[in-house]
Amino acid sequence: MTPVVRTVIENAYVATVDPAGTEHPTGHVVVEGTDIVAVGAGPAPAALRDDDDGGGRVAIERVDGTGHLLTPGLINTHHHLYQWLTRGIAQDAILFDWLTALYPTWSRITADTVGPGALGAMAVGALSGCTTMGDHHYVFPRGGGDILGSIVDAASTLGLRLHATRGSMDLGASQGGLPPDFAVETTAEALQASADAVARFHDPSREAMVKIAIAPCSPFSVTDELLRESAVLARSLDGAVRLHTHGSETVEEDAYCLEKFGRTPTQYLEDQGWLGDDVWMAHCVHLDDDAIARFAATGTGVAHCPASNARLAAGIAPVPQLLAAGVPVGLGVDGSASNESGELGTEIRMSVLVNRLRGGAGAMSGRDALYVATRGGARVLGREAELGSIEVGKLADLALWRVDGVAHAGIADPVAALTLGAQPPLSLLLVSGSPVVREGRLVRADEREVARGVERAVATLLG
Repeated sequence: MTPVVRTVIENAYVATVDPAGTEHPTGHVVVEGTDIVAVGAGPAPAALRDDDDGGGRVAIERVDGTGHLLTPGLINTHHHLYQWLTRGIAQDAILFDWLTALYPTWSRITADTVGPGALGAMAVGALSGCTTMGDHHYVFPRGGGDILGSIVDAASTLGLRLHATRGSMDLGASQGGLPPDFAVETTAEALQASADAVARFHDPSREAMVKIAIAPCSPFSVTDELLRESAVLARSLDGAVRLHTHGSETVEEDAYCLEKFGRTPTQYLEDQGWLGDDVWMAHCVHLDDDAIARFAATGTGVAHCPASNARLAAGIAPVPQLLAAGVPVGLGVDGSASNESGELGTEIRMSVLVNRLRGGAGAMSGRDALYVATRGGARVLGREAELGSIEVGKLADLALWRVDGVAHAGIADPVAALTLGAQPPLSLLLVSGSPVVREGRLVRADEREVARGVERAVATLLG
């Protein structure tokens, strides 16, 4: 019988991000199998440090956390992994111009190019402390093959947890939408493909490595019918299938909704049944007080994407106000074609800085941002019961950051090393207790091969 692995981490600064904000300057965390079984100050309990369980059923792995910060694994609530293939294009454009420039290239993606691109994007995410990846994929060219399957396979290769969405667009330019007609599906096709994706990949269990959400792209790329029927579909399926879309990202989107619907984006989406505790929206930069109140009252979640919003000059989301109102808020990278970085760890610092630009030095603390990147993200994805904090009984998704190197040695607060300083190197990243990164290197994939795969895919797509 294969023994259960018990990982005993000691001597680390442990930031649990639990509801009480508990931190242990010199603490321990013990993982057995997939779950956290002990957390506290000082060394681990003697009974859990013992190599001999009396029957050889447990194999002990000891990790000395001296000079390290231990946090929950980071949770990325919004990405477009396929965009790893089109970084560095339309560098000085706002959202609508950027999309118009890139749609023709995206119309040529296939499973054979998306798979390597997703692998590259997720590899960088893992190396930045990310244990759960949320991906919004909405471009499905005819003849493109099993694109969603290629993304699921990439996550499995690395050992990451994946919240994939089956996105869609059915409102082409000839009908008044932004995407060109060749980039959209019919409404019926999108709904059927969404149901098929849930049936094929969605795992409703506590330990799930893959979950699927249904995700029409945005108010300017989908019809009223697709939004309404997608909400009905998701809520009719077993397994708590969630809903995701973009909302209130830019002033241009606000103007589009006011001109076409006579409603703000939030009002319009609520009309279609798109506010609720099973919904999260990306960006939410331009929310007024009434919209924030509606998000709070309905439990609608927000994926905050500070670097992408800055890159596209979209604005600064009112994150402190959202948190104060009780709105679920998580952190997102967004597509790397509007970020050029797949690092979720660096988004923590970016979130602190941009929200202070908007609201002052006291608007957002580093610990606020760490919460958003961990337990906040788990809440947004409907997984706060099992992910997002270091507590007994939760799944062992953990990030161990080295903070005694040249970039951070002597810092007064180890948490500030992650939330305000340069991103610390990762000594260990665990997903359900299994190593994904060790000493700054991927455990399950060859980084050189991943990079070469990306280069080949980009050459094929752009060629």
